[in-house]
Amino acid sequence: MGNRVTREDFEWVYTEQPHTQRRKEILAKYPEIKALMGPDPHLKWIVSGMVFMQLLACYLVKDLSWKWIFFWAYGFGGCINHSLTLAIHDISHNVAFGNKQAKWNRWFAVFANLPIGIPYSASFKKYHIDHHRYLGGDSLDVDIPTDFEGWFFCTPLRKLLWLFLQPLFYSLRPLYVNPKAITRMEIFNALVQFSVDLIIYYLWGLKPVIYLIAGTILCLGLHPISGHFIAEHYMFLKGYETYSYYGPLNWLTFNVGYHMEHHDFPSIPGCRLPMVKKIAAEYYDNLPHHQSWIRVLWDFVFDDSIGPYSRVKRLCKLAKES
Repeated sequence: MGNRVTREDFEWVYTEQPHTQRRKEILAKYPEIKALMGPDPHLKWIVSGMVFMQLLACYLVKDLSWKWIFFWAYGFGGCINHSLTLAIHDISHNVAFGNKQAKWNRWFAVFANLPIGIPYSASFKKYHIDHHRYLGGDSLDVDIPTDFEGWFFCTPLRKLLWLFLQPLFYSLRPLYVNPKAITRMEIFNALVQFSVDLIIYYLWGLKPVIYLIAGTILCLGLHPISGHFIAEHYMFLKGYETYSYYGPLNWLTFNVGYHMEHHDFPSIPGCRLPMVKKIAAEYYDNLPHHQSWIRVLWDFVFDDSIGPYSRVKRLCKLAKES
């Protein structure tokens, strides 16, 4: 239980990320995949339904005891909120209204953010672009843990704590690794979010607000759905830095499990990523992938060869902004 993992640094590579070349090869062989790009006409309605479901839940939980507030926050509301963060992930790629309506996507992401309780969507968009452009990039990709995280969270008990505290690290890490100026959209996101939080508090009291925020924190931490955080890019097999998961939890997470396909084609909405795998099957079927996010979490905690250091890092040159 107290043994240290053997890895003491990240896996440094000196090659470009694999997704760029695979994208070129697949498009050359299967140009019909371009037809899958573009907005998902159903996304805005699904997300709107989830937002209003959580607002209804706020009314329903207002008189519950605190133990039931946290029970429903973890078992129900937090699952919806985690799913909404993944909807925001899709929306950040402009798949709700298309690239020609970029502002509508930004505003809709703020709407999708409302049940999460904490402003998130605008900051996520700002940093997620770098995650795709500079995958594994030292001091650029804030999805990579810091050296402190890799060094300290190196035993099963500490790794379990690290999983529980994931929302904290994902929130604070960008400020340390790659701080950026606050944008107008982030201010707008915060003003709208805190205004709605206050309205909910005024109408129904403190418990619904805690229900929303506690659900977000708990279900972005130690929770089966959170297995995707580890499954996506932690190096379970040497030489592979992105992994897909094809299990049933994709139904709740906008197909975020199709992660190799997503990084190959980030402009294709999650609902169509299974079609990418089907069309270009020979490019994906033989790549390592995960069968269970729960198993991913178990292996992460108890396998001494896996930890926060189990990530590929590379030096990336800053792209010129157009």
